[in-house]
Amino acid sequence: MEQTSQNGWIEKGPGFGAGLSGLREFLTIKTASAGVVAAIFGCSGPALIVIGAAEGGNLTEGQTVAWLLAIYGLGGLISLIMGLYYKLPVTGAYSIPGAALVAGALGTFPFEQAVGAFLMAGAMVFVLGATGLIGKVMRWLPMPIVMAMIAGALIRFGIGAVTSIEKLPIVVGLATLAFFLSMRFLRTVPPVLSALVVGLVAVALTGNFQGGEAAISFVAPEFTAPVFTVDAFLAIAVPLAVLVIGAENAQAIGVLYAEGYRPPINAMTVISGIGGMLAGLIGGHNANIAGPMTAICSSDQAGEKPEGRYAATVLNGILFAAFGVFAGIAVPLVMALPGALIGAVAGLAMITVLLSAFQAAFDKAAGYQIGAFVALIVAMSNVSFLSISAPFWSLLAGAAVSLLIETYSRAPASDRTSLREEHLAG
Repeated sequence: MEQTSQNGWIEKGPGFGAGLSGLREFLTIKTASAGVVAAIFGCSGPALIVIGAAEGGNLTEGQTVAWLLAIYGLGGLISLIMGLYYKLPVTGAYSIPGAALVAGALGTFPFEQAVGAFLMAGAMVFVLGATGLIGKVMRWLPMPIVMAMIAGALIRFGIGAVTSIEKLPIVVGLATLAFFLSMRFLRTVPPVLSALVVGLVAVALTGNFQGGEAAISFVAPEFTAPVFTVDAFLAIAVPLAVLVIGAENAQAIGVLYAEGYRPPINAMTVISGIGGMLAGLIGGHNANIAGPMTAICSSDQAGEKPEGRYAATVLNGILFAAFGVFAGIAVPLVMALPGALIGAVAGLAMITVLLSAFQAAFDKAAGYQIGAFVALIVAMSNVSFLSISAPFWSLLAGAAVSLLIETYSRAPASDRTSLREEHLAG
């Protein structure tokens, strides 16, 4: 895989032609299954958060459809652009914590003021990416601290796979058993695909399909003219921008490092800013790089060849965009899947990512062990201060502790981790 180069403020990639030409070779059953699992994960529970926020804010059905179109349509477009241009599994979606933030804010602010804040948040993220500031910060942070943040932020998915067994013992138990048996005996079949198929069969046999309580009418999107206020800027735009950078982008960057890639950090931030502004124009809170979906599409479950895993992101992008366009029809269908099964399959898909993150975080040769431990427990705590979620505070706390008590090298983070140099060079 060609590695990205930094000849300007936006990293260079192999190009769309190279990405398209490689799809036929790399779109295998493993990359396809990872892309489908990531799409189901992003189009199920997270969609309910958005729909719930829209209902709580008394939005019309047209405004709700516009919101879903913005974040899913543009999120899918980001996957297609980043995946094909860079040939990397840089996957787009939207900020799930950001949706929860907006849900709370809509009890205080009219939706038109929230839309104005969405646009301002996107502009802030764009400026930070265009100046290269985020890239400098991420390269300055020690890799063990970044990896510890990834481990702490994503461990909830692994734990969710265990707790899901309590909710649906037969369905999730059979899916989990299928995952590990497939890993041991069926080398040609992706374990995550085996888990999903067996889980769906078990759901059908046990009658555990849910009702479409989240269904909305298939109506035309209704766009909302933005209103810009200082209060909405401080209460919504600033924390939303920090969430996009400090939670979503930081997770995705760390995951890509853990899997041996060199992520185009500036480009990831810039496109998240553009996605935020375009989503705001349509009526959505942000379209950006997504941490959990990037983790699924970049893991070993997406294929043995790291240079081909971008195909999972491309397929995920197509499915995400289609979900946004046909949200009124797609939502009730996806909502019929039991959440416990979705959570279990997503957690199983994260196993290799979590292993890589823990190994990189607590490698004695890399140093920064105390700072990494602090970053881990802060990320696991899921605390939120000033409407900013735990991943941001995890990086801040880990770096502060290392600055205070450990030797802190300013060498780029990518130089302090064991990357797959032969893969990047080839």
